Amino acid sequence: MFGLYLGRVLAGIVTFSAVLAANAAGPLQRVPNTTLTNFPAQPPQFGYTVVNAFPGVSLNQPVCIASPPGETNRLFILEKGGSIVVITNLASPNRTVFMSLTVDSFSESGLLGLAFHPNYAINGYFYVFSSRNISTSQGNGLHQCISRFQANPANANVALPATELFLIRQFDSAGNHNGGDLHFGPDGYLYASVGDEGPQYNGAGHAQVITNKFISAILRLDVDKQPGNLLPNPHPANSTNYFIPSDNAFVGVTNFNGKTFSASAVRTEFYSIGYRNPWRMSFDPTTGFLYVGDVGQEYYEEISVITNGANAGWAYYEGLHLAKPLYPSAPNIYINPPAGLTLPIQEYPHSGAANFSGNSVSGGLVYRGTRISQLYGAYVFGDYLSGNIWMLSYDGTNTVPFQRITSASFPVAFGRDPRNGDVLICQIVSGQIGRLDYNTTPVGAPLPATLANTGAFTNLTTLTPNPGIVAYDLNTPFWSDNAIKTRWFSVPKTNHTISFNADSNWLFPTGSVWIKHFELELTNGVPASRKRLETRFIINNTNGVYGVTYRWDSTTNATLVPEAGLDEAFVINDGGNLKTQVWHYPSRSECLACHTSRAGYALAFNTAQLNRDFDYSGTVTNQIVALQLAGYFNNTISNRHLLPALAHATNHAVSLEYRIRSYLAANCSQCHQPGGVPLDTWDARISTATPYNDIINGAVNNDFGNTNNRVIAPGSLANSVLFQRIANMGSAHMPPLATSVVNTQAIALIAAWITNDLPNYVSYESWQSNYFGSTNAPNAAQLADPDGDGAKNYLEYLTATIPTNSASGWSISIAASNNNAHVRIPQIANRAFEIQTTTNLFDSNSWSALNNPANAPFYPASNRTATVTEPLQPGNPRYYRARVFEP
Repeated sequence: MFGLYLGRVLAGIVTFSAVLAANAAGPLQRVPNTTLTNFPAQPPQFGYTVVNAFPGVSLNQPVCIASPPGETNRLFILEKGGSIVVITNLASPNRTVFMSLTVDSFSESGLLGLAFHPNYAINGYFYVFSSRNISTSQGNGLHQCISRFQANPANANVALPATELFLIRQFDSAGNHNGGDLHFGPDGYLYASVGDEGPQYNGAGHAQVITNKFISAILRLDVDKQPGNLLPNPHPANSTNYFIPSDNAFVGVTNFNGKTFSASAVRTEFYSIGYRNPWRMSFDPTTGFLYVGDVGQEYYEEISVITNGANAGWAYYEGLHLAKPLYPSAPNIYINPPAGLTLPIQEYPHSGAANFSGNSVSGGLVYRGTRISQLYGAYVFGDYLSGNIWMLSYDGTNTVPFQRITSASFPVAFGRDPRNGDVLICQIVSGQIGRLDYNTTPVGAPLPATLANTGAFTNLTTLTPNPGIVAYDLNTPFWSDNAIKTRWFSVPKTNHTISFNADSNWLFPTGSVWIKHFELELTNGVPASRKRLETRFIINNTNGVYGVTYRWDSTTNATLVPEAGLDEAFVINDGGNLKTQVWHYPSRSECLACHTSRAGYALAFNTAQLNRDFDYSGTVTNQIVALQLAGYFNNTISNRHLLPALAHATNHAVSLEYRIRSYLAANCSQCHQPGGVPLDTWDARISTATPYNDIINGAVNNDFGNTNNRVIAPGSLANSVLFQRIANMGSAHMPPLATSVVNTQAIALIAAWITNDLPNYVSYESWQSNYFGSTNAPNAAQLADPDGDGAKNYLEYLTATIPTNSASGWSISIAASNNNAHVRIPQIANRAFEIQTTTNLFDSNSWSALNNPANAPFYPASNRTATVTEPLQPGNPRYYRARVFEP
């Protein structure tokens, strides 16, 4: 957290308090655990197979699978010959024709791509990529078209062909290499893939050209025509029915690959270029990565992950290989590749081992479903001709080499089952939709079948843990639909230790286990009505973690929940009002969605959450102190009183902002942080100060059609997307997993912050402008002192003093009595203060913060006077200063 200093001098010497030392004299005695051995290091592993997802449903050349956002019981299939089929009631499927178009399905043309508008439930808009024989100013015959249609408001299973609105209609001189995929990205823009138009070897010379046709690229279009975005440059193939996102990488470009031209000649629709035939692409809904499968020429197929402005390399490269040596006699193959190409994360050859080769890649998707936890986070793709189905893992930097997991007959495209995220596969020749599933042969030790078999507890009635399993508690619990939770952990081997970190994740040894038990009051406010729901386990292993849960199906034991999780309904008596609450027992995939490496695997087992007192069998002490004394850490903690601590929502002594920041850290930081979701815009970690976390007035990835929307918009609940997503249930609700009840306490806190506090919020940049006219005025710098009073600008900002008036100041005071130094601090609401000391005023590195309980970081709800006291020994001078910082 950023802060500035203000110092005062006092004679005397202070003896610095001793640091904590690890020993066995604390209230917690560490012992090994020998009872959790029934948990295997890895859960049992299965192979894979492909089964018919919808027996009895007949399809003619299916090439695309899509479903409207938020829907879970309809699936739309494109048939290459021109029909959009809707499958309703997926458990007992019915086939209905949603819409038919007259298309040219020769060669690789036809009905190729389908995407539903993010607000489809409201506007009924969907977008289609199709091959049509029409006449335009470009010519008569085959055109590749991107169009918008609308569903029939009176019948959701029927579309209105007459509502067609063309976005792009491009004359096509060949029927192949069309691309043809459509997807809306996390940013709300429409992405479309287009190939190099053929013929072979980039024969038309369209690759690596940004001033010609809509060719060899991924397009990015603003179909909502948002303010601030741009009209497209005129071209015979395009229209004014969309805008260009202003940050598209080729906007304003006047030279490319050594050629100079007017910016008005550029196809600013281009998001990424350099493709031969990007037949299928997809966004990972968790990371936002855009995966593209690009069909190769004669030697290599490739998978790329693409960002704005990326050049995927064709026709300089095929896969990871320079194309010119591969095709020395082919025309129009580029010889000297430019710098900065985005080469694929994976390639495979046309010849070689049968399991690792193929001839036509079908780009796939990242699995984020609930049934197949061992596949969670993996990108699944295939080859149309060889039938191989592969998976690979990509973390943004590195790729785990791909492996074959099964095969399918002519897999041409992949999609998701909207009910559970299962991988679905278009099998174009058989006309089936395949489903990727486990086979029936597990490998490895089974999981304990019941809670009693886990070895966690000596007594399931009292939930008394076995030796070496230690109870703990949190400052700010994760929201769990009003559940009451109890927690334990174990590092079973006493020679294994935890690496402590004050501000970021702790590191845990393999074999560590965390246990969380859930109970729910069936009559709110009546403890006797508590019902045991589940007990969850997170097991740390060499690959990260895996999670399992046990459902209490009797008063004496709990049974392992199926891998896909399950739901159970309970009737809750809320003050005489009976309501049904659905409790969700998470799937093992959902455990992995939150318990990630960036989140530290063990959620909330960190400094800011555990820095609190706990009752160890009658001895109440700080948990971090107790763990240190018991020998759980491999490093020394010398500044316990200076460590951060989250604040509970009900702690009214703490500022509203810090309580909200604590809630966000506990509930949102698993994903909302750097390295979390790459397209994310804000940081929920408590260690990131408010000016730098992009929460207040922060931009959002999806503004839901309103450009005034922000993460938090001061004074406006309607324009605060964070508030709206917490306050309302539905597909956009946050937190997104395992919740069916809104957190009314958090809603009230955030609403009060937005409507009461934030209308008066002044950022440092606004403060600079208010006093100095601009942020870059010479006197406006953070370390400037224009009034010469010794207080730098940022200190004046933090303490609400006037930077142009030397009589306006903030200061600490120091007094000595009874052999103690008393440093008094006029503490300002929502500002923390830290007293630092030194005996050598001339050594800037000698200052250290007082490790004193009164010096702990604290953000008061209102102004107050705080005092930090330490003992004195006369003889030498002692100097003090204060660091001031905001949440």
